[in-house]
Amino acid sequence: MKKTNIFNTTDELLINPYTGFASFQHFRGEKLYSDCITGRPGVASTETENYECYPVPEGVEEKGREQGYYPDNTIAYIRILWKEFEPKQGEYNYDFIQGILDKAKEKGQTVMFRLMPHSTCARDDVPDWIKEMMPCPERPDGMRVKDSPTDPRYLKLFGKAIKKLGERFDSNPVLDSVDVSLGGAWGEGSQDFPESEMQALMDLYVEVFPNTKLLGQMANNKMLHYIGEKRPIGWRADGTGSPKHMNEIFPPRIADQKIEFWKTAPISFESYWWISEWKRQGWDIDHIIAKTLEWHISSFNTKSFPIPYEWQDKIENWIKKMGYRLAITSWTADTEVQSSDKYNATFEIENLGVAPMYNKLPFKVLFKNGDKVFEKVTDIDVCKWLPGKYTESISVDLDGIPMGDYQVEVLIGGGEYPVVKMATDAKKDGDAYVMASVTVK
Repeated sequence: MKKTNIFNTTDELLINPYTGFASFQHFRGEKLYSDCITGRPGVASTETENYECYPVPEGVEEKGREQGYYPDNTIAYIRILWKEFEPKQGEYNYDFIQGILDKAKEKGQTVMFRLMPHSTCARDDVPDWIKEMMPCPERPDGMRVKDSPTDPRYLKLFGKAIKKLGERFDSNPVLDSVDVSLGGAWGEGSQDFPESEMQALMDLYVEVFPNTKLLGQMANNKMLHYIGEKRPIGWRADGTGSPKHMNEIFPPRIADQKIEFWKTAPISFESYWWISEWKRQGWDIDHIIAKTLEWHISSFNTKSFPIPYEWQDKIENWIKKMGYRLAITSWTADTEVQSSDKYNATFEIENLGVAPMYNKLPFKVLFKNGDKVFEKVTDIDVCKWLPGKYTESISVDLDGIPMGDYQVEVLIGGGEYPVVKMATDAKKDGDAYVMASVTVK
């Protein structure tokens, strides 16, 4: 006899893997930068160079947790300088990168990573050995010089570092995504390079990161499409919050995209300044949230600065809609089955978020009797659930499961994979959700 169990969706805050807010140059639960006032009319802009590279420079104040709030997160967004990875030509500091990945794993995070060729100050310039090889722009204090060397060897040598990075770390599951550097300050494409050189660099990213998600700068649609014709790529947009970016810069760039990138790779936004400054500027946070959701946001980086407590509810409601938010709403299956047969079930699942999941986590069915648990991995593809409702069917072999009464549970992830929390009121059993019961005869 078949039985259908119905479940309701819930409104709880779920902190799930690969989506939500990101810690920036910090890891989960660590200190926050102290609040920083910048851009206020009549006040000189505060220098932000101390916040742009990992590790955090000595002397930078980090009292943000005394000043505001920051949501829990499963993504660590880390940017490092080329000179940290290749301090001497051909000598690569793999241990430094591994240390970042190990720390993120310890904190239950994955890493969104960018290798930056240089920043805008002398302290964070290109490697010294590059300066010995070719002319390099001077970076006087306070001038924020963005220019890169124009020598044609420059991008080729940077590309070699990218190649070594991918060869060593592409297979590491903690390295979830790589932010494609375009050259120029911070790797954000603030300088024009010959198209052939740029394409050669993009080809390297495609070649050496076959298992790692790529994100490209939304500021360069041409390069996004160049990579997008070869493999899935998401994009990240810096400047989020600024009325000019939200209303004048982002909309035409998104409209010009010929590929719906969000359907196969994540969209990530980065704050213009930080959210506490949005409040001081009087920017409309409700409008900002609505537009990023419309553009299928999966993750957001507000640079590990404290967020005003008055906006905590708005931030948490934002997180509830970011990326994927899955809820099983019904489960139909036989209550009795012969051990020689298969356990067949049909279920309805809804993605209440604005994007799919982009990581092929296993969808498991567990048969539990007391302390005995039998785990079966199904062929369900969790990445195909774009926003909306779906009906799925599974057929699970019962080989190895003795006769008896079992609680049927489902689990996305687990084991070597992170676990996905679902927005359903189904009873929880550890990380799994109880769907039904069955007697194996």
